[in-house]
Amino acid sequence: MQAEQTSFLFGANAPFIEELYARFLEDPNRVDADWRTFFEALAEERGDVLAEVRGASWAPNGARVIDVPDTEMPRAAANRNVKGGNGAAVAMPLAGQGEEAIRAAAHDTARALMLIRAYRIRGHLEADLDPLGLVRQAPHRELDPATYGFGENDWDRPILIFGSLALGDSATLRQIMDRLRKTYCGKIGVEFMHISDPDQKAWIQERIEHIENRTDFTLEGRRAIMERVVEAEGLEKYLGIKFVGTKRFGLDGGESLIPGVEQILKRGGQLGVKEVVIGMPHRGRLNTLVHVMHKSYTALFSEFQGRPSLPEEMRGSGDVKYHLGASADREFDGHVIHLSLAPNPSHLEAVNPVVLGKARAKQDQRGDTDRSQVMAILMHGDAAFAGQGLVAESLDLSDLGGYRIGGTIHLVVNNQIGFTTLPTFSRSGPYCTEVAKIVQAPILHVNGDHPEAVVHACRIATEFRQRFKRDIVIDMFCYRRYGHNESDEPMFTQPLMYKKIGGHKTVKQVYAEQLEAEGVVTAADVAAMDTALREKLDQALEAASQYKPNKADWLEGRWAGLTVAPGEEDRKGVTAVDMDKLLAVGRAISEPPKNFDLNRKITRLLQEKRKTIDTGKDIDWATGEALAFGTLLVEGTPVRLSGQDSGRGTFSQRHSVLVDQANENKYVPLNNIAPDQARLEVIDSPLSEAGVLGFEYGYSSAEPNALVLWEAQFGDFANGAQVIIDQFLCSGESKWLRMDGLVMLLPHGYEGQGPEHSSARLERYLQLSAEDNWQVIVPTTPANYFHALRRQVRRPFRKPLIVMTPKSLLRHKECVSTLADFGPGSSFRRILIETDQLTDPAKVRRVVLCSGKVYFDLVAERRKRKIDDIAILRIEQLYPFPITRLGTRLSLYPNAEVVWCQEEPENAGAWHFVDRRIERALSGIDVKSKRPIYIGRAESASPATGSLRTHLKEQADLVDRALTLS
Repeated sequence: MQAEQTSFLFGANAPFIEELYARFLEDPNRVDADWRTFFEALAEERGDVLAEVRGASWAPNGARVIDVPDTEMPRAAANRNVKGGNGAAVAMPLAGQGEEAIRAAAHDTARALMLIRAYRIRGHLEADLDPLGLVRQAPHRELDPATYGFGENDWDRPILIFGSLALGDSATLRQIMDRLRKTYCGKIGVEFMHISDPDQKAWIQERIEHIENRTDFTLEGRRAIMERVVEAEGLEKYLGIKFVGTKRFGLDGGESLIPGVEQILKRGGQLGVKEVVIGMPHRGRLNTLVHVMHKSYTALFSEFQGRPSLPEEMRGSGDVKYHLGASADREFDGHVIHLSLAPNPSHLEAVNPVVLGKARAKQDQRGDTDRSQVMAILMHGDAAFAGQGLVAESLDLSDLGGYRIGGTIHLVVNNQIGFTTLPTFSRSGPYCTEVAKIVQAPILHVNGDHPEAVVHACRIATEFRQRFKRDIVIDMFCYRRYGHNESDEPMFTQPLMYKKIGGHKTVKQVYAEQLEAEGVVTAADVAAMDTALREKLDQALEAASQYKPNKADWLEGRWAGLTVAPGEEDRKGVTAVDMDKLLAVGRAISEPPKNFDLNRKITRLLQEKRKTIDTGKDIDWATGEALAFGTLLVEGTPVRLSGQDSGRGTFSQRHSVLVDQANENKYVPLNNIAPDQARLEVIDSPLSEAGVLGFEYGYSSAEPNALVLWEAQFGDFANGAQVIIDQFLCSGESKWLRMDGLVMLLPHGYEGQGPEHSSARLERYLQLSAEDNWQVIVPTTPANYFHALRRQVRRPFRKPLIVMTPKSLLRHKECVSTLADFGPGSSFRRILIETDQLTDPAKVRRVVLCSGKVYFDLVAERRKRKIDDIAILRIEQLYPFPITRLGTRLSLYPNAEVVWCQEEPENAGAWHFVDRRIERALSGIDVKSKRPIYIGRAESASPATGSLRTHLKEQADLVDRALTLS
C-alpha cells in the first residue's frame, strides 16, 4: 500500500468525521453519544487525529477534507469510492444501505480506530521485553477490545478501517488484533506517538506496521547473526576461564549488542555513512574492541597478561583495558567505514558530549553539511542513562545549530539493574529511556534474548537517523550474568534475580535452538562455530606472550606532522604578526556594514576601537582577542568559540556578532576580513557546562588545526564540568595518548561580587598540573593574551590552555597594549618585569610576585605612596612554571625579600603551588631571600565574602601589607 493511503481517516470517510468533529467542538451535544464518547476519549490526541483526517503533508489532494452538505454526510461517507489495498478503486461495502447501518458501521470504525491508536501509544507496555520474565506488566485496560465495546461476537465481523495497519479497507477484529499484537506487543515495543512531527510518526508507523515489526532475514543473514553471537559469547567465556576473577565487565547476557552494532554499520554504509564515532561504557567494551573494531585477540590477551597497550617508548600512565579506544576501517557490502571508538573513564556518560564534538569536527572536515556521512553511536547502561545529567545535556545539544550532528543512535544495554540498585530505586519513570523524550526521540524497546529483533531495531534506527537526522534510542533489555564485574557477588543483594539468571539459557542457546527448530542451522553447525572460535583464541593466547605493540596511532591522520612537546621551559612558537596584517584585521573588525542599523553604543565602541588601531595605542582586551582571532582566520586557521552568551560576551566586551536593530539580522565582522579566509564560528551555548565543554573537547581532539575555545560565563561555573576537566582535559594525553589544544576561558578576579562570581578556582587547575599536561596562565595584558591564543596553533604540538581572564580589567585604562606589542619581535612573556622607574636594583628591599588583577591595585597604590624600593613582577604563566626564568629575574634584586601576593584566600589561588617553586628558583641564585612570604586573604571555606564593604577592607589590607616594609 502506498504511504499516502495508510492514514485510517483518509478519503471518503474524512469529510464525515471531520464534520462531526467540527460539530463536537462547537457543541458536544450536536453529535450522537457514541461519537461524543469517541471524541472525548481522544483528549490531548485530538490534534493528531484531526491532522490524520486532513491528511499528511505529503498526501495527495484527494486525501484532504472536502466540503459536503450537511444533509449528505452519512450517504457521502457510504457512497464515495476509496482505494483498496492494491490501489484499485472499490466501492464502500455500505453503499445503498440506510443511515442506521451506516451509523453502526461508523461506530464500529470509530471504536476500532480508537483501539488501533491505543496500541500505537500504549502497545509497548505489553511487549515481551524482559528475557528473565521477572517483571510482567498487568494487562493494560486501553489495550483490551472490551474497553471499546467489542464482545466475543465481534471478532470475526468485518470492520471498515480504511487502510489502517496495512490491512486494506476492512478487516475483522481478529485480524486487527493479530496485526496489533505482532507489531506492538512482540519482542519489540515502540514509543513514537510523543513525536510532534507527523512525517516522522507516519514513517515509523508505515515502516513497522506493514511488516509486523520484523525483518525476514535470509538464511545467510541469520547464519551471520548466529556467528556474531557465538563470537561474543565465546570470547567472554574464554576470558572467564583463562583469567579467572579478572575484571573485564563482560557482555555476558547482552551478546546481541554485537550483531546489532554491526547492522548499524552495514545499513549505514548502504545509506551513505562513511565514518562512525562510537562512545560506550566499560560493559561490553572488550567485546566491542575485538569484534567491532577488530582489535586482535593477541593484543587483548597480552593486556590481560599485564603488558602495556602502548609501545614501551611511549610515556604516560596508560589506562585499564576496558577504558581504551581504538580506530579501524571496516568494509560492509563494498562500503568502507572508518570507525573511531573514543577512550573514556569510568565516569559514566561523560564520553557522550565528547563523541558528539568529535563527530561534528569530522563532519566539518568532510564538508558534510547534511550530516549524512559521519554518524555517532552512543552506548549506555540503563541506570546511567536515567541517572546521569550529562545524558540530558547531550540530548539538548542534538538540534542546536552550533552542535547539531544529524542525530545520534543511542543503544542502551539495559541490565535492569545499576550495580546493586534495582530500577524501582534508581528512576521514577517506567523506562530508563524517558529522558530521551525531551527531544522527541523515538524509542525502540527490544528483548535482548532475540538477536534478530535487536538487529531489526538497529536497522530501523539507522534508516530513521539517515532520513530525519534526529536522535533515536534502542533500549535492549538484557541482564548481567556475573554481576557488576566478574569479581562481584550479586547474590548478596539480588538473590532472586540471580537465581533466575543462573537457570536461564544464554543468548546463544536461545537463538541456536530457534534456528535449529526452523532448519537454518544444525547443532553440528553451531558446534563447528564454537570449535573454530576456540582454535583462534588458543592460537592468540599462545602468541600473546611474545606480543609487542609496535606503533601508536596518536599522531596520524589529521595529527600528522605534529610532534611530542619538547621538554625545555620556553616554547613560545612564532606568534608575532606583520603590522600590515594587524592593521587590515583591526580596520575590518571595526567597520560596520553599510545599510546596517547598528546600536548607537556599539557604533561608538567600534569608532573607539578603530581609533586605537589607527593610533597603535590603548588596545584593550577584547580588541587584542579579536586581533588574535582575525589574524588566525586570514592565515587559514578556523576559530570556534562557544559558551554562554559568548557572541556578545558576558561583560558586553566582545560584540563579535552585530545585530541589526531593525530586523535582528546578524553580521560577524571577523568573517568579513578577506575573501579566502577561514571561518569564525561563535556560538551562544545552552546553559550547560559539562555538556558543552565535553563537546568542545571532543571537537578539538579531532581537529588540531583549529583554535577551539570554551568560555565560562563566570570562571567558577566550570565547577559544573569538573568531570570533563579531570578525566579528559588534564589527563587524556597521559592515559590515552590523545593530544588536545582546547582553550578554557575563565573570568576571574575579586571585584566584591560575592562567593560565586569571584574565583575561577585557580588552585584546582594548578593541583591537577603535572607531566606537562597543560598550560595555566593569568595574563594581564591584551598582547600577552593575543600571543597565548596564537601559540596554541602555531607550535608543532598541542596542549590544553587554561586562561584566567579578567572582568574589571576589560575596561581598565592600564590593561592595554600598543599595536607594536603584537607585531614583529613580540611573543608571549611568562614573566612581565617591572615597568616603573625604581631605585637601583641592589637597593630594592622587596620584590612582590603576583598574578592577575591584584597587580593593578598594587602598582596604583605604590605610585600613590611614591615607593621606589619595592619591585613588582607578574608571573603570567603559572604552569609550566618558569623556574629558571624567575631565578634570572630575581637575581637582579640580591638584597630584597620576596613575597607572594594574591587576592584569593590562603588555601585557594596559586600560593600552595608556587611556594616551593619560588623557593627552588631562589635556591639556584645568589640572593639574600631563600623563601617567599605569603600576603593575601586568610584561609576561608568560601571563595570570597558576600559583603562589598568587607571585600574592599580585605583588598586594601592585603595591598597595604604587600607595600609596607617592616
